[in-house]
Amino acid sequence: MKKKALNDLVIVIKGAGEMATGVASRLFRANFKQILMLETAAPLAIRRRVSFCEAIHEQTKAVEGIEAVKVAEDHEVLEAWRAGKIAVRVDPRWASVSEFKPEVLVDATLAKRNLGTSIAEASLVIALGPGFVAGKDCHVVVETNRGHNLGRLIAAGMAEPDTGIPGNIGGFTKERVLRSPGDGPFITGRQIGEVVRAGEVIGRVANAEITARIDGILRGLIRPNFPVTVGLKIGDIDPRGDRGYCDTISDKATALGGAVLEAILATYNR
Repeated sequence: MKKKALNDLVIVIKGAGEMATGVASRLFRANFKQILMLETAAPLAIRRRVSFCEAIHEQTKAVEGIEAVKVAEDHEVLEAWRAGKIAVRVDPRWASVSEFKPEVLVDATLAKRNLGTSIAEASLVIALGPGFVAGKDCHVVVETNRGHNLGRLIAAGMAEPDTGIPGNIGGFTKERVLRSPGDGPFITGRQIGEVVRAGEVIGRVANAEITARIDGILRGLIRPNFPVTVGLKIGDIDPRGDRGYCDTISDKATALGGAVLEAILATYNR
């Protein structure tokens, strides 16, 4: 692999949701400043306050002091980098990968299956979570399952399969997650950061109410009027009651960012 200065590496991240934002933020703070994130035209994020994909809707999004901006043209990507910002682009088919020829590609879509990532797309291809085989689809897989192995790098084989069980926070797992009871637009007047009580109505879909099952802080909630389908995760209640957690990157996202940083340094800092 050709030697290149670390701060000259071009890094493309597929996805710009909560976990992808944790990765991008960790890399940016480690002085990797040429980061391009690729998203769909209407990204869905639960923890919107800590997701760079919100730049697609709002043109710009700051998370923990790091700013990401929506870009359309190639020259705008370069302008964002020169301004010390992360670039976020609508590119669901990932055409930018071949355009920018990154040294590092990170699949952080967390789709739990490979949607088209190839080990040939960059000198170092890193994939988060299940659905990828290290050594075949990518060079490194990062374990995303909470527990003893969270954030471990896998050089051969696959990550643990998806459990379907949300992470334990304050002793609650499934109870803290809000899901759509039907198909249609999500109607709500609630805001992230609000205190909620068990039994309170958080919103409606197709005239069916969505109620909180526990007390806590509304840590995440999808955008109002976003079209949803039955069973889709649309919100997250944090029983710990700390509003500050709404605006800070989670322990899991931070761990995944550290794992990606480790993989890059292990490859290029030799």
